[in-house]
Amino acid sequence: MPNKTYKKIEIVGTSTESISEAIKNGIDKASSSVRGMSWFEVAEIRGYIDEHKDNESTFQVTLKIGFRLDE
Repeated sequence: MPNKTYKKIEIVGTSTESISEAIKNGIDKASSSVRGMSWFEVAEIRGYIDEHKDNESTFQVTLKIGFRLDE
């Protein structure tokens, strides 16, 4: 059985609801164009506060997603 090789990409998922929703949104979007996704890690969490919209927040989560390269 050959060894498997993986690659990591970095994306930023966003949500106005929650950090976990930002993670889900990022993974869902990446899955539409990346095959063989195996794992993710949260590299950074931050938010944006819009003081012109009653301090509405947008959560931003930087994800590193690992996927298996085709053999």
